[in-house]
Amino acid sequence: MKNVFTKEAKIGLATIVSLALLYFGVNYLKGINLFQPVNHYYVTFDNVKDVTISSPVYVEGFKVGLVRDIIYDYSTTDKVTVEISLEEKMRINKGSYIAIVKSMLSGGELHIHLNKYVTDYLTPGDTLEGHMSDDIMGTVQDKLLPQVVDLIPKIDSILVGLNTIVNHPALNQSLNQIERTTGNLEASTRQLNSLLSKDVPVIVSDLKMITSNFAEMSTEMKGLDLETTVNSMNATLGNLKLTTEKLNSSDNSLGLLLNDKALYENLNSTADNASKLLIDLKQNPKRYVHFSVF
Repeated sequence: MKNVFTKEAKIGLATIVSLALLYFGVNYLKGINLFQPVNHYYVTFDNVKDVTISSPVYVEGFKVGLVRDIIYDYSTTDKVTVEISLEEKMRINKGSYIAIVKSMLSGGELHIHLNKYVTDYLTPGDTLEGHMSDDIMGTVQDKLLPQVVDLIPKIDSILVGLNTIVNHPALNQSLNQIERTTGNLEASTRQLNSLLSKDVPVIVSDLKMITSNFAEMSTEMKGLDLETTVNSMNATLGNLKLTTEKLNSSDNSLGLLLNDKALYENLNSTADNASKLLIDLKQNPKRYVHFSVF
């Protein structure tokens, strides 16, 4: 059988197939799907640092395309045009813009910020405005580092002040006083524990005994005929009141004796006369006694 393809034809066909496979393979590695329909847009930036071909394009955190090409416009100063390819279903509202966000892992990423307040859309091939977002390292370098530099002298003065305080004798004295106070508290705690373990049980036992005695006394007092006792005391008080009233009255002998002033004066005069009579009798017995001898 005669060979249809010559050796040169086979080599050419193999080369074409290899180049096609290489082209599709490179685009596949870049994340470009040649069989998926896409729309192309252009974005102008002042700076495209960290953005490369095949950098991802996101909207609301969802990947919708890739950077297809980066073109520097030599006719215009500080203008770089980036060509992006987006999925065919992705539509961009007019007034939207794209910002470059620097990532720690993938470098620069393009994030679409849609203007959701309008319903008019751009057509493929239109140009969008690009912005640069502040990255973390840039923020640290531009804002935080100057503040840290300003804080270094203050931190140094604070450390000097702390060193002065630490080395001050008053601090050592305070620490010694705190140590002594802690020792005193520990001794007081031991004494309190001893009191709680020895004296308090004895006091509690005595209190229990006193409480028991009060209970017994209460029981005994319940058994007493308090009503009879109270009635007897009331009767005694009544008799005492009656006696007092009679003593204060002048219708009886004791009352007259205690309340009649004339009787008192007569009795006093009689006693005085009797006393004088006795004195006279003692001094002149012959006046009152006569002896006759037969």
